[in-house]
Amino acid sequence: MNLTAQDNGHSRLPQIAVILGLLLMLTAPQLLAQGRDYLLGPGDKLRVTVFGEPYLTGEYIVSANGSISMPLIEPIAVGGRTTVEAQDLVEQGLKAGFMGEPSVAIEVLAYRPFFVIGEVKNPGSYPYVADMTVLHAVAIAGGFTPRAAKNKIIIQRNGEEIDSVQNTTSVLPDDIVTVKERFF
Repeated sequence: MNLTAQDNGHSRLPQIAVILGLLLMLTAPQLLAQGRDYLLGPGDKLRVTVFGEPYLTGEYIVSANGSISMPLIEPIAVGGRTTVEAQDLVEQGLKAGFMGEPSVAIEVLAYRPFFVIGEVKNPGSYPYVADMTVLHAVAIAGGFTPRAAKNKIIIQRNGEEIDSVQNTTSVLPDDIVTVKERFF
């Protein structure tokens, strides 16, 4: 490639920046929606920030019954709710207890694990990572065994089976990914 003094590669930078900006604009709402739609459950580790109240700010784990216990207020049932809904519940609890107008932010620090069983090299429980797919889950579990039926994968989610699973199918916390055995 022959670059002249006028076309030294820098003239393409604005075009690339525009393309990257457009891609970000198209994908950002989807990524934000995924975070907003995530439902909290037992085992999630949360960072609860109560602005102006450092003794209430901290890390909390959602208990087996779906609640978090914070100082000075009753346990708050956050299981099955989004982080935005949980923020509202904590604010309501603090208002009812002793604070006038609390401002609360909640973020998920660690998600519940997912599980991979069947014909993978290392079946077991693994920490969830955002935007996980079936192929990522299998790779984390060491890959397929020689006897794996790579086109026969099932996901169990919330007591239901998803059997039309592709490599790009999303995996969520608490999902059980089962790789079936192939028969020669």
